[in-house]
Amino acid sequence: MTDTVVLGVDIGGSHITAMGVDLYKKILLHSLISRRHVDCHDTADCILNNWTESLREVISQIPGGSLRGIGFAMPGPFDYPAGVARFKGVKKYDNLNNVNVGEEIYKRLDLPRQVPIRFLNDATCFAIGEAWMGSASSYRRSVAITLGTGFGSAFLDDGIPVEEGDEVPESGCVYHLPFGSSNADDHFSSRWFKRIYEERFHRDSGGVKEMSEEAKNNPEVQAIFTEFGQNLGNFMAPWLVRFRAGCLTIGGNISRGYDLFEKPFREALRSHNCDTEILLSLLGECAAIAGSARLTDDAFYSKLPFISNK
Repeated sequence: MTDTVVLGVDIGGSHITAMGVDLYKKILLHSLISRRHVDCHDTADCILNNWTESLREVISQIPGGSLRGIGFAMPGPFDYPAGVARFKGVKKYDNLNNVNVGEEIYKRLDLPRQVPIRFLNDATCFAIGEAWMGSASSYRRSVAITLGTGFGSAFLDDGIPVEEGDEVPESGCVYHLPFGSSNADDHFSSRWFKRIYEERFHRDSGGVKEMSEEAKNNPEVQAIFTEFGQNLGNFMAPWLVRFRAGCLTIGGNISRGYDLFEKPFREALRSHNCDTEILLSLLGECAAIAGSARLTDDAFYSKLPFISNK
């Protein structure tokens, strides 16, 4: 096992989760895991120390201490090939702006340079993980979206992200595209649920989880989920058709209430003659961990758009 273990790392706005992954057996090693709370407003040194300690905790559990590589599922803005943070004015990790995270990890863990440390967008890692060992593994062309505090997306062909061309939006991202009176991110995230609920009921929503519970007995709250499903289907259908996607995998916290918006979502897709298979994430948050771990595979990494186009 020691020859094939890498670390997959999921960086969130308030946590880090690091897990061992057997790269060649395609196995998540749930016994090799560290999860820690992170204050994204802390100093750069404190954040990096926290991340490093989490990584060290898992590495210390690997028999023989052998490590083949580390992959990070990292939110943006971030210079992924260079490993440099570009967090400025995004209200999280701002103190890491312009820090070379890769170099800091090498120094703090005293790792040899032959151990690769690589980074990629967290939504893209989620899609790669699902296509590699999750719901989308039997489909050649797949799309994945994450519905949570933001609206993430990725378009994959044979497991490789597609980020340019007529079939996909620029960089495979849909969050910034126009929808309604603003953009997709404003309509397909937890912010939209909170705003609509409070406009209609003049009280705090408590969050999407609480709304999901209330919707089971309140038709007016259910109507919010119905509207969400219709809007999401109308927005995604043209892109799914254009990309000729075999499946769409849905993840993120909002997907836990999928049964509340599934019917209107599917009806909206059908109205656009979209027959893409709809799947819920099989791996959950482990999808991003699996996808980030795969970045340490040289053969796979060399096929990524920002590497292969050099």
